[in-house]
Amino acid sequence: MRKKILFATMGSLGDLHPCLALGLELKRRGHSVTIAATPFYREKIEHNGIAFLPLRPDWDPTSGELIAQCANIRRGPEILLRQMVLPYLRETYTDLLAAARGTDLMIAGELVFAAPLVAEKLNLRWASATLSPVSFLSAHDPSVLVNCPELMLLRNAGLGINRAILGLSRIILRSWWGPIRDLRRTEGLSAGRDPLLDDKFAPLLVLALFSGCLAQPQPDWPPQTVQPGFVFFDRPHETHASPDADFPALAQFLAHGEAPLVFTQGSTAVHHAGDFYAVSIKAARLSGRRALLIGADPRAVPSAPDLLAVRYAPYSEVFPRAAVIVHQGGSGTTGQAMQAGRPQLFVPFGWDQPDNAARLVRQGCALTLPRSRYTAERAARMLERMITNPLFEQRAGAIQKEMQAEEGLSSACNAIETLLTAASAAPAATPFARTANS
Repeated sequence: MRKKILFATMGSLGDLHPCLALGLELKRRGHSVTIAATPFYREKIEHNGIAFLPLRPDWDPTSGELIAQCANIRRGPEILLRQMVLPYLRETYTDLLAAARGTDLMIAGELVFAAPLVAEKLNLRWASATLSPVSFLSAHDPSVLVNCPELMLLRNAGLGINRAILGLSRIILRSWWGPIRDLRRTEGLSAGRDPLLDDKFAPLLVLALFSGCLAQPQPDWPPQTVQPGFVFFDRPHETHASPDADFPALAQFLAHGEAPLVFTQGSTAVHHAGDFYAVSIKAARLSGRRALLIGADPRAVPSAPDLLAVRYAPYSEVFPRAAVIVHQGGSGTTGQAMQAGRPQLFVPFGWDQPDNAARLVRQGCALTLPRSRYTAERAARMLERMITNPLFEQRAGAIQKEMQAEEGLSSACNAIETLLTAASAAPAATPFARTANS
């Protein structure tokens, strides 16, 4: 049956792209799909044939000035939430309330703190989407937390210690959620629970949109979690069809010569890249390897036969042909690199990226360098180590093979449709059991 589905997302292209991938597949299956997002993404969403509705705050996610405010790796999450997201909670709630009326199902990203309020106000079924393991804050599988990475020293201290840490976090972060508590009271809603540890998880369906090769389900994940795997959107927007994205030149570069080192900063850090690309060029020179720079300004890169800079390149086509992929560690970029079966060098910018890096380093297919220590000499040594040691490629290949059994997009959409057809289930019931590749 044709249903009306609303996606609500806030953040970078890394947050939007899974919505586009799921939205296009659900639309192909006959549903009516709308995405509510910052007006900056209107053109991209409508260009792909999906209806758009605005969701404040009205910001430019590619603004270098905006991204620079979160550049402090430890304080970045606090700055984002307390200075950029929560001050606009009332506006977000108003926009989302209007967008969700008459909708059969809402699917919300975790930065959309107004989603559980709107769902309660409208008695609306909703699902939540998480893009990385750190989002679950599991005591059984502790993550690297950028605001306190030292806690990883206690990773093996036992379940009791890790639970105590999470309990302490509830107390420390309680002051952050004043705007949410105030809005709940104003709207006559229930008191709610902790927005970060509890309420961001929808009661009927939580989609864990990352591979089991990155993190396995844990006993303290919500029992309504379904883990389909990554869902990718890898289409260029028409604005990329410019001389800066010279696809014939890219095809020629990839077709001739040894596999290049591929350097990229994803969709957010690229707008506050600092000296990343300059250092990367020097590292490639020291390694004696060809280099492809994705996201760099071609005008700022010296012309050379062993060097190519492009504004955009589809990861799904480029990554499998790389010797090593050097990137910031965002969920989407990490997933594409895992799917390509190539070794990775992480240079984390913040957020979930250090945790994604640590997980693959533990599996033996990656290395990581803090952004503050990313020098040409250090990078060259690590790149040479990964290229000359066959274990890195073997481990990456094993992950690639395991991921081939995952059908992230179809499994995620199946879970969504199962929820849509469970209209007769009681509100507190869940049609799902925790599983991978459901």
